[in-house]
Amino acid sequence: MSQYVESAEAAQVVENRSQLIDYFYQAAKPQEAWRLGTEYEMCGVSRRSGRAARYFGNRGIERLLFRLADTTGWEPIEEEGHVIALRGERANITLEPGAQVELSGEQCETIHCADVELRTHLTHLLTAADALDLTFVNLGVQPISSLDDIQWIPKTRYQFMAPYMEQVGTLGQRMMKQTSSIQVNFDFSSEADAMLKFRVGMGLVPILTAIFANSPISDGSLNNFMTMRGHIWTDTDRRRSGLLPFAFSDHSSFEGYAEYALSVPMYFIVRRGHWIDMTGIPFHRFLTEGHNGERATMEDWTLHLTTLFPEVRIKKYLEIRCIDQQPYDFMLAVPALCKGIFYENDCLWAAWDLVKKWSWEERVEAYLGAHRQALGARVQGMTLLDFAKELFSIAWEGLQRHNKCDAKGKNETIYLERLREELWRGQCPAYGIIEKWMGEWNYDVKRLIDGTTYQIPAPE
Repeated sequence: MSQYVESAEAAQVVENRSQLIDYFYQAAKPQEAWRLGTEYEMCGVSRRSGRAARYFGNRGIERLLFRLADTTGWEPIEEEGHVIALRGERANITLEPGAQVELSGEQCETIHCADVELRTHLTHLLTAADALDLTFVNLGVQPISSLDDIQWIPKTRYQFMAPYMEQVGTLGQRMMKQTSSIQVNFDFSSEADAMLKFRVGMGLVPILTAIFANSPISDGSLNNFMTMRGHIWTDTDRRRSGLLPFAFSDHSSFEGYAEYALSVPMYFIVRRGHWIDMTGIPFHRFLTEGHNGERATMEDWTLHLTTLFPEVRIKKYLEIRCIDQQPYDFMLAVPALCKGIFYENDCLWAAWDLVKKWSWEERVEAYLGAHRQALGARVQGMTLLDFAKELFSIAWEGLQRHNKCDAKGKNETIYLERLREELWRGQCPAYGIIEKWMGEWNYDVKRLIDGTTYQIPAPE
């Protein structure tokens, strides 16, 4: 979840619904101003035991943040007397509920820019972690620690969210404390452009999920899923997560997304630095009736939009949210693939052609099938691997057309080369993890941790 920072909108009272819809219109940007942002969540573990890194203590994640602040010069952000984030000039480091470390990256024009940022981040992060006998694993779910073995970080909001999650689903606290993902943010030029990208993104969710499935082990054993993280979202809170049927309507609009957001219960609002419990109250009720003398503000709307968790989300940009955390060789393939598809109009329409004829029932079946079978799931007689290869070729063409080159004259397709090798072998990350777990790792936790630990990137 995004780190809350009070803005000028905190005092702007919402007088009518049109303001909420205008919020999206005002976010549109001309194509020359489009940028791509990537968020990387990473699960920290003890190098010795493989158990989830603690937040508190001399070898905990809070201590890691202090070390990172010393290294980067970024500003520590405190809550309840503890450091829970770092603020940089163009990016931030925040914590998820179970002390997963998230880099909310800068807005980049090219994947080359994202490459430099990721290399720098991993170098700082892993150097600081090594001094504390911690490491970070390249998996979408904490592989060893059970839910009860993972500490909550000291953020007030989780005191509201944690019990509420138990009321609306069975896996919400797992989502909060055990999962890690890669999320890609991208811009739009108009309502029509945004809704096309929203529709295409939702349509591609099963394929993207399958390509990057990477969480087949949790609680110390195989869990019968290729992406346990993906499955967890299906029973977290169905009113605010998953696929959204209205995305596929020819009449989808900002107004339709606003109506969806208005219907979803809130978590909280912030007043004068204090968090106020709003769980169970739909935003539309707060808008019309207020709550204990408080009226809805545009800042409340901004905050509420960050607490909706569909697989594709609209805020002041669109966000793809369906992808597990990845091994280093595949991390930059995620934004590269998305850029090639979503920032080249012909490629965007070509991607839609792949999935436009799926019925709603087929979309749901493919979505759930991707969680269990990844690339082996089938739709209309074809495997998701077949669709994935076609989608990959579309994205490759998009990046070739952009032809944004680095200092060595290589364009952004270089970030897709390893992914191409694996796809044409019929592989996704989860398949390799399972093969090693049952083979050379011989069900040994230490080998699992050693085999999935990030390494400091080699200098270019």
